[in-house]
Amino acid sequence: MDFLQLADKSILIFGLANRKSVAWHIGRVLAEARAKCAYVVQNEEIRKSAANLLGEAEVFVCDVEHDGQIALLREELIGRGQKFHGMVHSIAFADYAEGMKPFHETPKKAFLQAVDISCFSLISLSNALKDLLTPDASVVTISISTTRMASESYGYMAPIKAALDSSLAFLAKSFSRFSRVRFNAVAPGLLKTSASAGIPGYVDSYLFAEQVIPRRQAVRTEEVAAAAAFLLSPRSAGINAQRIVVDAGMSINYFDRELIERAMRP
Repeated sequence: MDFLQLADKSILIFGLANRKSVAWHIGRVLAEARAKCAYVVQNEEIRKSAANLLGEAEVFVCDVEHDGQIALLREELIGRGQKFHGMVHSIAFADYAEGMKPFHETPKKAFLQAVDISCFSLISLSNALKDLLTPDASVVTISISTTRMASESYGYMAPIKAALDSSLAFLAKSFSRFSRVRFNAVAPGLLKTSASAGIPGYVDSYLFAEQVIPRRQAVRTEEVAAAAAFLLSPRSAGINAQRIVVDAGMSINYFDRELIERAMRP
């Protein structure tokens, strides 16, 4: 039974880097639902390394930091005459080469680059590819479970994800003038990915999250992928401009009795 009604639907997925990527897990869930996935990766090196992961799926190259490459991707996709029923934006980048600084010392160049890649790329891709989306397509981006938690191990990315979340409402509104395209986000708690492993202090935060989560197990990437597949499917047709938090209940459990007792021990 095709409960999600995704069979034969074409989905364009941005952001795959390796087997740990959220984008790869989303593609795997979609493939199980018999959707047809095409991928867009950052460069040729990733395309070559991803060949074994993706089998016969089409893989395109586009570094979203460069407008020219987005324009070339648009022309390449138009040339194939294909429409997409969904698009996944699983792209984020922050330069922590100088280490983790207090937020007020955030370098302007690094902040603006992160905004461009992690947030504005959703807007620019949606605009560039709007004619390639079906009238009732679903666009899903990957956010974070909360942008109000001042996590020092996440640096300046939380305000950027907040901008990404806000963009959903404005994209949904502007697209409503000519289509029924929906824009939503999956907002996971801490995940074990290659990208997160490079964030200073992230591993300790991940291990702490496992203590806070009621089930004592962090969110699994496949759980995030399942939520994304639902948002991409016609089954979620009534959901627009929303963020679905997937944190396994972490946000309800910061005052867990055992954690309090541990913290208060002399």
